[in-house]
Amino acid sequence: MSISRRKFVSVGVAAAAGVTLNRSARAEVLEATSASTVTNSAGRPVVVASANGIRGVAKAYDLITRQNADTLDAIIAGVNIQELDPEDQSVGLGGLPNEEGVVQLDASCMHGPTRRAGSVGALEDIATPSLVAKAVMDYTDHIMLVGAGAKKFALKMGFKEQNLLTEKSRQDWLRWKACLNPADAWLDNPGESAPPPRTSSLSLDDPLHVTFTTGTINMNAVNAAGDISSVTTTSGLSWKVAGRIGDSPIVGAGQYCDNTVGAAGSTGRGEANIKVCGAFLIVEFMRQGMSPDQACMKTIDRVIAMTERRLLDAHGRPLFDLQFYALAKDGRFGSATAYEGARFAVADSQGARLIPMPFKFTRSERPTMPGVSCRGA
Repeated sequence: MSISRRKFVSVGVAAAAGVTLNRSARAEVLEATSASTVTNSAGRPVVVASANGIRGVAKAYDLITRQNADTLDAIIAGVNIQELDPEDQSVGLGGLPNEEGVVQLDASCMHGPTRRAGSVGALEDIATPSLVAKAVMDYTDHIMLVGAGAKKFALKMGFKEQNLLTEKSRQDWLRWKACLNPADAWLDNPGESAPPPRTSSLSLDDPLHVTFTTGTINMNAVNAAGDISSVTTTSGLSWKVAGRIGDSPIVGAGQYCDNTVGAAGSTGRGEANIKVCGAFLIVEFMRQGMSPDQACMKTIDRVIAMTERRLLDAHGRPLFDLQFYALAKDGRFGSATAYEGARFAVADSQGARLIPMPFKFTRSERPTMPGVSCRGA
């Protein structure tokens, strides 16, 4: 894992370029027929990720099995696919911006064998925050760098500055500004009567309709020797207050790994996950003997128990989405989601595929989420 700064930058840039050039090579997606396959394992190596990482898990698995790549190098190459894809508005280049129209990226990573970690928050103008997080881990005695300092560090390390706001994302931001309503990131003053959303009657095909996303990709891997790594990268909550940091760059929340136990990570509402240190908690539950999917579901329960009343419906169900992903040292994998319908990506000797996630609540129990009339689900 120890390489020179010059070699790190050249290898990182070359890998990123390779990811971009090979973007058309899609992983074959094999649909699982039953959620009962979630805890099955064909044995190590295994790579798991959020569903948007289906191409990434295939690439990471190939790097681990064919090139004997380090697990962290492999999964970072996997998430680079989404980070460098301008059509993906959830991470990296083309990610949806904050309320000021600025794309701010977050990422963190952990390397199980060396017990090291790195993280960046509110990073601007650098498309691959996962690689910058790894550089923080490799070349500093720190774990987290944020804002202007993170960008300054990245430029010193040789990363290239570029405009991350694509025209597609800029147009979505302009439409969002045209339909601001009480469901945005600002809390309404409880002492005032809040006006109804101006665009509450908009249909999904209305020109002002804008996608709302918490886009994130988490990826975890274990190799044949049992060495584990994890990474999470995101452009964060779309239209967020400038400077907002979710769970993705927080070691122990957005991702965590322990080389003696396993790894875990999350996607969804970061604020809810931060309060329970979700990724760390899942790994600790696995240490106690729970299976990966049991540990993830137990953590979903903990999140709900720690959620403030304003974010729950009348039945105590969360008014947000949250998913967890877990991988044990022996190759078992699992997941959990608040509401039925989500899937996650897995790559092992059986191939790369999407698998239904165990869920806490059924589709029929899903409440209407705040703001969907203006910005989508």
